[in-house]
Amino acid sequence: MLRLNNLKTYFFTEEGVVRAVDGVSLSIGEGETLGLVGETGCGKTVTALSIMRLIQEPGRIIAGEVFYNREDLLRKSEEEMRRIRGREIAMIFQDPLTSLNPVYTIGDQLTEVLRLHQKLDKKEALRRAAEILKLVNLPSPEKILNQYPHELSGGMRQRAMIAIALSCAPRLLIADEPTTALDVTIQAQILELLKELMQKFQSSVLLITHNLGVVAELCDRVAIMYAGNIVESADVNAIFKHPKHPYTMALMNAIPKLHREVERLEVISGSVPDLTAPPAGCKFHPRCEHAMPVCSEKVPVEKEIEEHRVACHLYDAD
Repeated sequence: MLRLNNLKTYFFTEEGVVRAVDGVSLSIGEGETLGLVGETGCGKTVTALSIMRLIQEPGRIIAGEVFYNREDLLRKSEEEMRRIRGREIAMIFQDPLTSLNPVYTIGDQLTEVLRLHQKLDKKEALRRAAEILKLVNLPSPEKILNQYPHELSGGMRQRAMIAIALSCAPRLLIADEPTTALDVTIQAQILELLKELMQKFQSSVLLITHNLGVVAELCDRVAIMYAGNIVESADVNAIFKHPKHPYTMALMNAIPKLHREVERLEVISGSVPDLTAPPAGCKFHPRCEHAMPVCSEKVPVEKEIEEHRVACHLYDAD
């Protein structure tokens, strides 16, 4: 359904060129949920915005292909993309308070999508909007239709965002950190809701997160992203049981384990590199426990190792 080939999105700033997405290739099948995982600043959200063609200046998609149903979205006109956004591909943004328009009611924002893409009249759009709010377990949907975003709690705003995203039953849903700003109890409710809705609508999903627990709960496959590149991808069970890339291993080791007592949690040393001047060779090598001389000299080529696709010199043929 969705296939990215060597996607590159750069930001041309006064400090230099930020290579936020630097040659990303991935795919999502019909009805499949792909988890895109990595630390903050590794390019996950920019990848999603590139798919939606929502990159703003000073950012620019400079290379690659984004195929949706065998058609390259990067070759579509802005008018064609407006017809696709919301109806074919929808996105749940990270922070609903800044994503929802503060001067319009929830009803205005939800019915706008329905009237634009489904050509409903105002009365029918309001009826359908109330049904959708009920579907995402919001109480008193008729009341919420007349409320503004600031009048709702964080969990209710997130449910309203999900309702807007799913209002036209999109074939592809992009969920960008859908539980980040919520407390743990509400996070669990939103994740359970997403799971139910994914099964109901049978949409393909790109789930962006740094929470591996969420990935284990919701995803079929996982792509691990670091500093603008995909370093490993595999079936979710394979990733958790037998991670191959040192970065994936480090992420797994950093997860607290209830069955093991430790004095302090494991951490990944260092931080995500400055993407205006990333390290030569493998971008992870300055933080990697397995780094070899070749890692600082040569960019690793992605290869198939068992059921994984991994870009690491540890698996170079002798």
